[in-house]
Amino acid sequence: MKKNRGILERSNVNLYGITKKVANKPLKLTLIFKIIKHKSRAQKGGKSVGLLDFFKKRERKEVEIVIEQNKQLTELEQLCKDDRETYEALLNTMFLDPRKIGISMKEAAENAKKFEKEKDLTKAKVWYQIAGGLAIYEGDIEKVVEYFSKCEKLFGGNYPILKNPEKAIAKAREFYEKFLKS
Repeated sequence: MKKNRGILERSNVNLYGITKKVANKPLKLTLIFKIIKHKSRAQKGGKSVGLLDFFKKRERKEVEIVIEQNKQLTELEQLCKDDRETYEALLNTMFLDPRKIGISMKEAAENAKKFEKEKDLTKAKVWYQIAGGLAIYEGDIEKVVEYFSKCEKLFGGNYPILKNPEKAIAKAREFYEKFLKS
């Protein structure tokens, strides 16, 4: 275990007590408190304590406090708990509430094509991602593949939703039916 200035121990905790992310493990926070106890005059045999006696050896006690916190699963993780690939495909591509987006899939695609013609590839990619997210909500597999393929082509990123879009859209549909009732 690492020591940070003698106050905190544990590799997932920094000096200020802020925890670092530990992937797929429950968070365990361990703090070590050092209690320093000065000996009184009576304990030293009645001798008077001089000014320099303050720097002599002191009795130290270590108290360890362990706090465990279980990671709570999100709704999407609960829905895809048996299929990690589908979860990874939907994690950065689907919108949690696409009804709040004030633009249609068609308008987003038109904006993306306009920016692509103007050679503004960053804005084009963003608009293709928006159009792809709205296509997931509408359940249009061909449009999902089209828009995310364009994103991958423009920036060379990796979109796991292109591996199995039918399964991902089915899970997204299930998510939307369960959490967007109205």
